Amino acid sequence: MKLLRVGTAGRERPALLDPDGTLRDLSGLVADIDGTLLADEDALGRIRSAAAAGDLPALDATGLRTGPPLARIGKIVCIGLNYHDHARETGAEPPAEPVIFFKAPDTVVGPDDTVLIPRGSVKTDWEVELAVVVGWTARYLESAEEGLAHVAGYAVAHDVSEREFQTERGGTWDKGKNCETFNPLGPWLVTADEVPDPQNLSLRLWVNGELKQDGTTAEQIFPVGEVVRYVSRFMTLYPGDVVNTGTPAGVAMGHPEPKPYLRAGDVVELEVTGLGRQRQVLAQA
Repeated sequence: MKLLRVGTAGRERPALLDPDGTLRDLSGLVADIDGTLLADEDALGRIRSAAAAGDLPALDATGLRTGPPLARIGKIVCIGLNYHDHARETGAEPPAEPVIFFKAPDTVVGPDDTVLIPRGSVKTDWEVELAVVVGWTARYLESAEEGLAHVAGYAVAHDVSEREFQTERGGTWDKGKNCETFNPLGPWLVTADEVPDPQNLSLRLWVNGELKQDGTTAEQIFPVGEVVRYVSRFMTLYPGDVVNTGTPAGVAMGHPEPKPYLRAGDVVELEVTGLGRQRQVLAQA
């Protein structure tokens, strides 16, 4: 299923995109799309049955904003330097273990919402990523297979980053990762049954129409199941938590000087196979 949330910011309603591209209203069946829903097999079954029976009312998508596909996110765990090609372009050694940092849930915006360049920023960068949405409580998992079994679905994430804040201002990476609007998510949460192999997905990103990133999850140093297993050894993952699994080569930081960092007015578009497409216009905070 392709689950999404539509409407004005803060007042989104749950919806489903059916196979013929019609937007269907879920608000008569469920209150929202969140961790509680994802952990409830009966509720998900009711959605599937209603969709198959044609019982879900259609929504007019004209002028309707698409919000983040997941409400009440508990935490966003991010994996850094998780693609061989991205490590090469930045001159970094592939890490022996996954690099973990966090984004606050309040960085999440809709897939087509405005992204704000922070005040004083000169190195705002782009990163297309595969986001993993946890469906069942994961703690001390023993195998990558168990890790995959705890994934409810997948989405497109844009891990916007400010490189000066991240690497030149002391402390941890978090200062360059948690500026407002720095995690567009969606358009859809695609349930795991529709993604049989998360290591066979293409990721692409364009800036002002120019292709900048063209990668594949096959390049991941630590694949999805292993990432979930590894993270579960250090913290408990709960339904509705999100894991951003890293970005392939092609970020501005990896370009020769002068590096083409983002500026107000730039347009970024990004997509992951089968998970939909985002489009953001950059503006000054």
